[in-house]
Amino acid sequence: MVEVAHGWFKRFRKLLVRYEKLDSSFLGLYYLAAAIIVFRKVPLKVNIIYG
Repeated sequence: MVEVAHGWFKRFRKLLVRYEKLDSSFLGLYYLAAAIIVFRKVPLKVNIIYG
């Protein structure tokens, strides 16, 4: 399961190589990536973005 999660996060190139100087910036991007991953995994009957 851990390897799968790492694979999901590797799709976000900004997180692969850490260029952010501040820890808070990197953590914010990490949380944003996690939110996007969860949003994509939740099955919805109606897509919120495309209607």
